[in-house]
Amino acid sequence: MVKESAVAVVGTFDSKGEEHLFLKERIEERGVPTLTINVGTGSPSPFPADHDLYEQILQHQGKFPWGRDNAIKAVIDRAKALVGELYREGKVCAMISAGGGTGTHMGTSIMRVLPLGVPKVMVSTVASRDMKRSVGTRDITMMHSVADILGVNSIIGEILDRAAGAVSGMVKNRWENKGVKPRVALTMFGFITRAAEAVKGSLEELGYEVVAFHANGTGGMAMEELAAEGYFHGILDLATHELADELMNGYCSGIGPERLEPVPGHRIPRLVIPGGLDCAVLEFTRDKIPEKFRGRNIFFYDFRSAVRLSMKETRVIAGQMAGKLNRDVSGVRMLVPMKGWSEADREGGPLYDPGLRDEFLKILQKDLDPGVEVREAGFHINDPVFAELAARTMDDMLQEAG
Repeated sequence: MVKESAVAVVGTFDSKGEEHLFLKERIEERGVPTLTINVGTGSPSPFPADHDLYEQILQHQGKFPWGRDNAIKAVIDRAKALVGELYREGKVCAMISAGGGTGTHMGTSIMRVLPLGVPKVMVSTVASRDMKRSVGTRDITMMHSVADILGVNSIIGEILDRAAGAVSGMVKNRWENKGVKPRVALTMFGFITRAAEAVKGSLEELGYEVVAFHANGTGGMAMEELAAEGYFHGILDLATHELADELMNGYCSGIGPERLEPVPGHRIPRLVIPGGLDCAVLEFTRDKIPEKFRGRNIFFYDFRSAVRLSMKETRVIAGQMAGKLNRDVSGVRMLVPMKGWSEADREGGPLYDPGLRDEFLKILQKDLDPGVEVREAGFHINDPVFAELAARTMDDMLQEAG
């Protein structure tokens, strides 16, 4: 058993033993120790592994006693617990794996137990596909194998060696964050970039470190997860646009129920702004407008277009936001820019409709707990003066929270 902190080489050694042994040797050649874990469900590791989960879980049960899917789940669950325990004990400092569809599913599922900043490298035959479910909200590095992984040849050997070099370099990083400042999470997306830039600048002038998250579905959820892990002193939710895209199955959908709800285990001041809640962003151009959106106000952006929410959709979004914020009103405030919520939602803009804004506020006033302060500001969201107001409000909330 490796005694010092090591790179965990985790994979289905029953079918990809040669390749993972190659990774192990290439990493060790670079002076980095390794620890091997077999998660194969077909047979024991063909070489001595530090942890062989087939032998621990499946060897005495017969082949796939509960079905192959359940065997895989059992091994993943055990591997997640094991890797998490080894990390907490200081025995694992990174993880690397290689595989096809099943191997990628198993490898990335296990990697997600490791916190932000711990290197995670997945060499995958399916890395050119949509990896949203595999990567999720974690900092996993996906590397396309190009060729299939069936033994070590001149192409796969080159790819695996570079992957070994990558993870070895990652664990030897030398950068340290020397500035110790209160940390504020900031959500943003394209239509309010100017607002986000100005808010960031104002908060930094007030002495905060700002960590921005692209509110694209995954980004908002990553922020919520890191908040739950204790990374932030405050949340300035400038872009709550994900609620609209989730309702309309838009480009930035994919949020979970945790989005905008109280952070479990923490009381973190959260300033909520309806940035981008005027519209849903969908993938179509002016030449291919879906029939159901013809006649709606549309902002043609690039390969995507923003559709102004209808009165009914606006009411739904306002009700959803009120329901989420009502779950714990302590430390929550809302700041509403009255002259528009995105670059297209301003006087003369393609999505400007103050009647829908007023309806949104009407629903909030009806459904929102009186304990949540809602402040109306006579500015556009991208106005510099609004950014300064938002930053000062966040600072006040943090000061009050101590």
